[in-house]
Amino acid sequence: MDVTTPASDPWLVVGLGNPGSEYAMNRHNAGFMVVDLLAQRIGGKFKRAGKAQAQVLEGRIGPAGPANRRVILAKPMSYMNLSGGPVNALKDFYKVPVAHVVAVHDELDIDYGTLRLKLGGGDNGHNGLKSMTKAMGPDYHRVRFGIGRPPGRMQVADFVLKDFSGAERKELDYFVDRAADAVEALVIEGLERAQSTYNS
Repeated sequence: MDVTTPASDPWLVVGLGNPGSEYAMNRHNAGFMVVDLLAQRIGGKFKRAGKAQAQVLEGRIGPAGPANRRVILAKPMSYMNLSGGPVNALKDFYKVPVAHVVAVHDELDIDYGTLRLKLGGGDNGHNGLKSMTKAMGPDYHRVRFGIGRPPGRMQVADFVLKDFSGAERKELDYFVDRAADAVEALVIEGLERAQSTYNS
């Protein structure tokens, strides 16, 4: 599917999370952390996107020449379970094919710091993905940032809305950096090559 869209089509890279400083270091905000780093690499700042209820940054990634890609980075400001509306509005506004939409999100079912890249699939109980799929179907890319399962009997909702632990934070910058690398590889080189490098 991703091979049938022209290379000139823009990419929409969406970090999933919740707005507000109280959520900034939550496990559920791993997606925001990754797109914030991508914004730093591009060298721009997010701005409010009109009616779309999101913050966006337009830029380009990749080397000069045919591998260079136009990218819109986005952070929905609607709270996680309503992410689909803002993402779909941005997709339509920027004329991005669904196969060029990338959701960067936390993932319970893989170990902390592990990455998995995929195209399409279910939402696995993730409310941000559930909202996106309801708004535009499932055929978008996902960069899944492993956060692991909650310990003991802790509820999933409590776990994802807690900050990364002190031990986890020691490696968090490295894992966020690697996830940003994976997004760039996906956009520039395609899914299969990115998977072969970053799926572990």
